[in-house]
Parts: sequence; structure tokens; C-alpha cells
Amino acid sequence: MTPPLRAPETRAKRLALTLYTYTFLDQFVLLYPFYALLFVDTGLSTAEISSLFVIWSLASIVLEVPSGVWADAVSRRRLLALAPLLAAAGYALWVAVPSYWAFAAGFVLWGSSGALQSGATEALVYTELDRLGAAGRYAAVMGRAAAVGTGAVMASMAVAAPAFALGGYPLLGAASVLACLLATAVATAFPEHRERPAETTSVRDHVEILRAGVREARADRSVRRVLLLVPAVTALWGAVEEYVPLLAAETGVAAHLVPLLVLLTAVGGAAGGVLAATVRRSTDRVLAGVLACAALALAAGAASGVAVGFVAVAAAFCGFQMASVLADARLQESITGPARATVTSLAGLGTDLATVLVYGAYGAASELTGHREIFVVSAVPYVLLALLLSLGAVRIRGIRRTRRTGAEHGSAGGAAGQPQLGEDRAVVGAGQRVDAEGVDRHPRVGEHVVDGDAGDGLPALLRPGRGQPEAGDVGRVPVTAGQQVADQPVVEGGVEVTGEHPQLPARPGEGT
Repeated sequence: MTPPLRAPETRAKRLALTLYTYTFLDQFVLLYPFYALLFVDTGLSTAEISSLFVIWSLASIVLEVPSGVWADAVSRRRLLALAPLLAAAGYALWVAVPSYWAFAAGFVLWGSSGALQSGATEALVYTELDRLGAAGRYAAVMGRAAAVGTGAVMASMAVAAPAFALGGYPLLGAASVLACLLATAVATAFPEHRERPAETTSVRDHVEILRAGVREARADRSVRRVLLLVPAVTALWGAVEEYVPLLAAETGVAAHLVPLLVLLTAVGGAAGGVLAATVRRSTDRVLAGVLACAALALAAGAASGVAVGFVAVAAAFCGFQMASVLADARLQESITGPARATVTSLAGLGTDLATVLVYGAYGAASELTGHREIFVVSAVPYVLLALLLSLGAVRIRGIRRTRRTGAEHGSAGGAAGQPQLGEDRAVVGAGQRVDAEGVDRHPRVGEHVVDGDAGDGLPALLRPGRGQPEAGDVGRVPVTAGQQVADQPVVEGGVEVTGEHPQLPARPGEGT
């Protein structure tokens, strides 16, 4: 007989496989290595090509949040199926009628495609994994998906050259459109089980979804913190990555070796996505350590000025990719409201805006100094961010020690400050959070919060129907709506955690 946990396990693996296939096809675009050359061959000037990149960026920025709201209002699976079709239309337009305005329209379509995927992908994957009791796997799944995407880009580079020699731009365009059509077909296989399907169409409904997302970002300090963390981690390295070929050329290697150095950094990024799955606890200390090591590797590799230094640069991009995946996982864990895709898109908007600023700063700095110096300076913000995260971790540990000392003198936690998993006495009031070793998550009414291990190294949050706390767990007190916790009614988002409290029943066999 099939074990009861086999079905959720199988569905989680099927979801991951669908995501990997979708990501590969979406990124396997043979036009990627040649579209700039297509622009030049059409007769565009450098200024015109630069303006196309601006149009591309503006399309992504303008559509980022509205697309997130849409993903909370309609089927996310449908949006993921629609997105590649928009990109396919853009690629077809480029090849069929190559001209400035066709290129501009193609970039708008491409930017729209990316905006539809941003927020919807993360929200769908996290929601489905959470439904299967596998939310702790989110970082591993998304990390591997990022690695698959990088691998697809590298594969497209390898195939594009012989394909171009065989059939020119028309063949590259046809292959790119075909990959997008296949991605759309794969997207229809995504599972989607929304707790509250909301096929809303009115402007008022969409505005309310946007307000819900903004309200969660403003009201929840943990969400605000991660919304700032995601752009801080991802924007800078994502922008300077575009200038890696220029850094490689500055080492003095032959022109035909530059792509190999660029490939090395791409391999580093792919490895970072895979290695993110090995991080069992994404604490501030872990994230700070990864960022600090990556920053030092970037500075050392760039400052060396030699080709062998790109080994360190590749290691840096490995670390930055790891940190980006972990930051995204934190964001998804912190979101508890119905506007998950909207909040995710707010982080994407912040990343897009920061990336544009980095492009501008890089361009201005390049007039004053070389690429080597700019890359070295680019490592400094990550050192500062690592320092801030480390100081935050030290402060949290100090609070824990203070609270535990108070408990030893008969103090009951909860009202004194932020409760921690594993405390003997702790009460969470309505809207408060549980924080254990830097892992944040809102408990929900009816959940059991225990000091255990969910199998992925994270503290277990066991909902009814997904398992019960076992003997020896520090505390287990399910809370239902209407009970009194810390002299306040329990509402959605509030739950009592761990241990005895005079107002609530203790565990069987224990005194109050």
C-alpha cells in the first residue's frame, strides 16, 4: 500500500520538474547572443540601441506591480502560459520586420512577458509547496530553477552560432518562437489550488488587491525588512554582471577567450543556485557570511587584473546567486496575506529601480576609471550589508539571552517582547511573529507551533491535518479564534506558542 505521504511528495516533485522544464524553455532563446548584432546589421546607431534598452527597462518597471496585482486576481497558471506568447510575438516581430519601431515594440512585449512571470512564478510555486506541506523546499526548488535558467542560456549560446551559420536570423527567430510556444504548453501543466480563487475583473477589485499588498508591506516590519533586503542583495550584482565581458577584455586576454571567462562566471552563478538548496537555515548570520565571502572574492578577482582571477569572480557570483535565492525564500516565508504576488512584485520593482540606478552609476564611473576599479568598489556595499546583517543577528541573540534570563526568574514571555520557539513560557498576541534563528513566519489560527524539526532543519510548524507534535516537544497549544491570548482576543495571524501560561491550558500531565 502506498504510504500516505507519497502522494504529496510526488506532487511536489512534479511541480518542481514542471518549473524546471518551463524555465529551460523560457530561457532557451537563440536570439539572445545575436539580437544586438541584429540591431547593428539593421543600421541602428549606438544611441538608438541604448534607447531600446531604456524602453525595455521602463516596460518592466511600469508593468511590474500591475502584473503582480493581476496575478493575485486571476489564475497565475494562465499568466505563466501567456507570458511566453508575448515574448514569442516580440521575437517574430524583430525577424519579420527589422526596424527601430519593431525592435521597440518587441522589447515592450519582452518586458511585459518578464513582468507577468515576476511575482506569479514565485507566488504559485510557494503556494503549491505550502499546500503540500513542503514550503521548506522553496529555496531549493527556486535555486535549482535559477541554475536551469542559466544552463539554458549557456546552451542557447552554444547552439546559436551553428544555427546562425545554417539559417541566419530567420532560423534563430523561428527557434526562439518555438521554444516560447513549448514553454506555454508546459505552463498548462502547473498545478494551481488557490485557497480563495478570485477571478476579479473590476478596477475596484484590483485596487483593493494592491492596497492589501501595500498594507502588508507597511504594517509588517518583517515584510518591510525583506522588501529592502531583496533589492539590496540582487540589484547590484545583477547589473554589474552585464559588464563582465568588459572586465574580461581588460585582463588582456585574446578576444576569442573573453566568452570563456564570461562562461566561467555563468557557471559560478548556476552553482550558486544549486548550492542554495544546501543551506538549511537562512539566518542573518548565514546570509551575512555568504555576502561577505562573495564580496571579498569579487574584489580580489577583479583587482588581480589577470584571467585566473576570474575563478574568484565566478566564486563571487556563486555566492551572490545563493544570497539572492535565500533572500527570495525569506520574502515568500514572510508573506501571509492574499496579495502574495503583489508583495513579490513590489520587491521586483525595487530591484528594477535599483538596477537602473546601478547602470547609470556604472556609466558615469566608467568615464573616470576602469572596469577593474569599478568592480572592486562594487564589492563595498555588500560588505556593509553583511555587517548590518551581522549586527542584527547579534542584537537578536542578545534579546533571546535576556528573555531566557527573565524566564529563569519566573517571568512569563510574550508581553516582554518577541517570543521565540523553544521558550518554556511564551505567548504570541494577535499579529505578532514567531522568530527562530532568523526564520520568520506568521503562525495561523489552529496551528501547532513546536520546537521540533520538520525534516529540513527548520522549526516545525504543524497545521491540523499535516501531523501532530510528538512527545517531548517543548510545547503544543493549538489556539482557535475567540480564545484570549495575553488578554487580547485571538484573530487571524495570532496564536499561542510553547509552554504553560496561566491563561491557557498546559500540556497533559504538566502543572500550570
